[in-house]
Amino acid sequence: MTILRYILVALEVVLLFNLLIGVHELGHFLAARWRGLKVERFAIWFGKPIWKKNIGGVEYALGWIPAGGYVALPQMATMEAIEGKAGSDQPAEPLPNVSPLDKIIVAFAGPLFSFALAVFFAVVVWQVGKPTNEADNTTTIGWVDPTGPAAKAGLQPGDTILEVDGKPVHHFAPTSADSVTWRIVTSEGTNIAIQYLRDGRTATTYAVPYHAPTKWYERRALRKILITSAAQATIYEIATNSPAALAGLQPGDEVVALDGQKIYSPFAVDAAQAALNNAVVKPLTLTIRRGGEQFDKTLTPVKPLLLPLPPTKLERLCQSLHLPLKPAPLPTIHPQIGIMAWLGETNTTLVYPSPVEQIKASAGQIANTFGALFSKGDIGVQQLGGAVMIIRVYSNLFQDEDGWRRVLWFSVILNVNLALLNLLPLPVLDGGHITLSLIEWIRRRPVHARILNFIQTAFAALLITFMIYIAFFDTGDWVRSARADRDLPLVFAAPK
Repeated sequence: MTILRYILVALEVVLLFNLLIGVHELGHFLAARWRGLKVERFAIWFGKPIWKKNIGGVEYALGWIPAGGYVALPQMATMEAIEGKAGSDQPAEPLPNVSPLDKIIVAFAGPLFSFALAVFFAVVVWQVGKPTNEADNTTTIGWVDPTGPAAKAGLQPGDTILEVDGKPVHHFAPTSADSVTWRIVTSEGTNIAIQYLRDGRTATTYAVPYHAPTKWYERRALRKILITSAAQATIYEIATNSPAALAGLQPGDEVVALDGQKIYSPFAVDAAQAALNNAVVKPLTLTIRRGGEQFDKTLTPVKPLLLPLPPTKLERLCQSLHLPLKPAPLPTIHPQIGIMAWLGETNTTLVYPSPVEQIKASAGQIANTFGALFSKGDIGVQQLGGAVMIIRVYSNLFQDEDGWRRVLWFSVILNVNLALLNLLPLPVLDGGHITLSLIEWIRRRPVHARILNFIQTAFAALLITFMIYIAFFDTGDWVRSARADRDLPLVFAAPK
């Protein structure tokens, strides 16, 4: 992707992310003006403003912490720990108190506007459609790690999973609670009961879940049984001078079998090559489907050459300062046949879920997440995502050819989550303001200012700490994923 494309994607992500925040805060702003409350500041993002401008007695600002926004309302519970001090340094005139009902209306308006934006996006998705393909809806196993829990339990590629722990599944990826992955990571027992279909017969087996080892700076690994979903093994890119190129393979060819065994995922070919790293290299026979014909090609994998990697910024800095730096270990290169990339699912169709379906599914996702948080399973607050994760998802979706439709669909989910999360009865959140206003209504007097300030400041500090904590893991995941996905400068030597 060109530099210009990166810049455009970054601008699209920032604009859309700020739209979600701005609409939420606009709800507070308009409700405050309607109910006669004084508005000191309308801010996108938190922290000390990096830009601000006073218009009509309201300070509009852009903070430096990209994790939300706020409207500063001095007649409600203030949050200077997050918002900073708005307005001038001169002492302000005392403002009249506002009724609990006014405070509730203003606090509720933010989530209401977020929900309205979700409905708007849902209506658009209903009209333009959401991309889907067979890989999104299959529960068929594409590949099984031969040393993993699924293989030990007797599962095989081609098996169709029907239930996990007695609960039916209809998808593989965790976009919903009825997916194979979600059922596995939220399971609680020592063994996971898996009902599957093979050759028209139903059977049940039990797999002992696996946890990948992690370092202190990585999220704790969730349960896995080391399987992947079924997907077509269609070739996208072939390296020059490679065995695949010399055998006449072409982009668009589909590999349907390996050494006479039907395959259900391109991972089967990749795994067969990786297994040759510490073993005797042997030929691999691929059964190729090209158009209406099918034929076999036998290829002997060879080790490609790894060109010198360009120095990193740290290495360049150490070189300029004449400082010693231990070079990073070179990646392990196993024998390969030269298929450098596989084509994703091409049989994409559009579905047109109604706005009600989309809102219901989005609310169900957050309900399932909270249910998993308070269960005895492995999912904890460490697995939650924050602003960095949202930006990463948007940037990935925008890069897809049909990504704008997926962006609209994800925006429905995100706005419903934003509305519901902000209604939690916790200080600093909108639900906390509503709770405090209800307490004031019942007591017929507001909570003491000193107590209120202590509660708000304490929870503001906890919120900032939590955002930093989640951002640490989100950023680490993004960096490690980018490193794993980077293209190594591999070349195949010309045959003698």
